[in-house]
Amino acid sequence: MYSVDLHAHTRFFHGRRDLGDRFDPLGVRLLAEAADRRGLEGVATTNHDYYTPLDPDGGAVTLPGIEITTDRGHVLVVGPDPPRATKPGALSPAEAVALAHDRGCAAIVAHPFRNSTVRELDDVPFDAIEVNGKHPRSRPLVEELARERDLPLVGGSDAHYPFEVGRAYTVVETDRLTPEAVVDAIRDGRVSATVSRSGFDSMLRRAYQAIHDRKGVIDAIERPTPGVGTPPGEEEEVR
Repeated sequence: MYSVDLHAHTRFFHGRRDLGDRFDPLGVRLLAEAADRRGLEGVATTNHDYYTPLDPDGGAVTLPGIEITTDRGHVLVVGPDPPRATKPGALSPAEAVALAHDRGCAAIVAHPFRNSTVRELDDVPFDAIEVNGKHPRSRPLVEELARERDLPLVGGSDAHYPFEVGRAYTVVETDRLTPEAVVDAIRDGRVSATVSRSGFDSMLRRAYQAIHDRKGVIDAIERPTPGVGTPPGEEEEVR
């Protein structure tokens, strides 16, 4: 059994792909070290619309992944062979899931109640739905959605800074921590979502709630979710 953060990023900024590519080797090392300090055995690198193989020395095991910006919201793809790059908004959720499955990866609905209408699609064969660490208030809605779709819940911090890692994570029931084993566990339902309740994480969530309210990007239990939206800087073409 392993504790794995299935949604994390190696950089805290969007755009400037050339700068980001130079930063990522440092970013992934900080990410893996922070995950290890939080008691996690693994962390997936799910950068927005690109995947770069990175294997830092020390820290938690890093698992390959990508966060695809579809035309309806974000889809996490985690597994042995994620696509190296996708163009933001070019794929539908169904196409993103098909791409993930063709490459032996699991496809997960990311933050279904934040800037996304992916959750409204009944006929797309997702493998799991995420409880997102930025806004766990929406967990009851996510749980209801998972029951309706008969899908397992996974947890991910959505960390863009190393100190955010582990505020939500996935307990994976497997005897080995490999991308293939994680995919199998997700598809078999041998996963569960956990949200950290530490004082630090509670304070962090309150801060993000205030930031999201100011931006008009909400985690939404009382209010309707806004439109899909695009992360800042991702209008640029992916190289």
